[in-house]
Amino acid sequence: MSTLPKPDIRPARPHFSSGPCAKRPGWTPEALKNAAVGRSHRAKIGKERLSRAIELTREVLEVPADYRIGIVPASDTGAVEMALWSLLGARGVDMLAWESFGAGWVTDVVKQLRLEDVRRIEADYGKLPDLSAVDFDRDVVFTWNGTTSGVRVPNADFIPADRKGLTICDATSAAFAQRLDFAKLDVVTFSWQKVLGGEAAHGVLILSPRAVERLETYTPSWPLPKIFRLTKGGKLIEGIFRGETINTPSMLCVEDYLDALEWAKSIGGLDGLIARADANFAVIDRYVGESAWLAHLAEDPSTRSNTSVCLSIVDEEVARLDDDAKAAFAKGIVSALDKEGVAYDIGHYRDAPPGLRIWAGATVETSDLEALMPWLGWAFQTQKAALQRA
Repeated sequence: MSTLPKPDIRPARPHFSSGPCAKRPGWTPEALKNAAVGRSHRAKIGKERLSRAIELTREVLEVPADYRIGIVPASDTGAVEMALWSLLGARGVDMLAWESFGAGWVTDVVKQLRLEDVRRIEADYGKLPDLSAVDFDRDVVFTWNGTTSGVRVPNADFIPADRKGLTICDATSAAFAQRLDFAKLDVVTFSWQKVLGGEAAHGVLILSPRAVERLETYTPSWPLPKIFRLTKGGKLIEGIFRGETINTPSMLCVEDYLDALEWAKSIGGLDGLIARADANFAVIDRYVGESAWLAHLAEDPSTRSNTSVCLSIVDEEVARLDDDAKAAFAKGIVSALDKEGVAYDIGHYRDAPPGLRIWAGATVETSDLEALMPWLGWAFQTQKAALQRA
């Protein structure tokens, strides 16, 4: 039995996971040598490092001066939940969902907060919902970039400047790789484990003046756990947005985030980060365009993510398989690449259609994606041959 020849070149770094994501190029543990380990985050040195992380976030992400930035627990999920539990209920809410995380926020609002005036505006994987159907007199919750579908909003033009409700945006796979229009966004959340490749478990919560006004003039009818509380006595707890975190942060993770932010500055800030992600996406997009067996899950080119690139296997023989067999075929490709040490963690998300998901964010080297593409073809042909023998 003949075996298919393997490509000659391997990625130098096979880390293509969609979270936690690849570390910045050249990273070593030496980057953490100045971490304030063994010190209180409330000590002067701890507060200084946390405050510096907030300052650099504002600088690199180009956050307006009158927006608050806070470091919060539990990654992007914690930041989103803080916003949902603290802000919603003052008026009706439109929930947008086109992939699993957006659908999860719908579940929390309907089944946990039990809000009654909720409209669901949804779409299947690969598509955006009808954005013209959104009522911005209501609060609106949406993901900017669907991590598990590879579908993003192309811009914020669908959001009016004179909206009455708040816009709450989960931007975890978009921040630092896609330009966010903060004038149209009242709450922005993300985790630094995504585009900047920081260590996991911490989230960032960004609030507009309109969001702060809501917090100081509206009290939810439900009890708020301490970890969600952003106000005290009807006033914003300003310390959270100066680095006085709600619970104890890892100063190792904070130092790692600072290292990533300094690297971001060194490559041109936000423009440099976006350019790297765009170049990485272009490598995958070019390969897909020349392929007979792969296609983007995102149907509209203008909505395709430049970070979490989700791909469908459209080979005719594979397309005739049932869903379980399709998933097994995709898993076989992922497993083969993992065993060869050329791509780690590129399987589809568990709730998403079977296929591949390749991270193309700014910390990934374009040369590594270029080296990976021929290996995708090798793994596909290997699995196809096994399918035909079965």
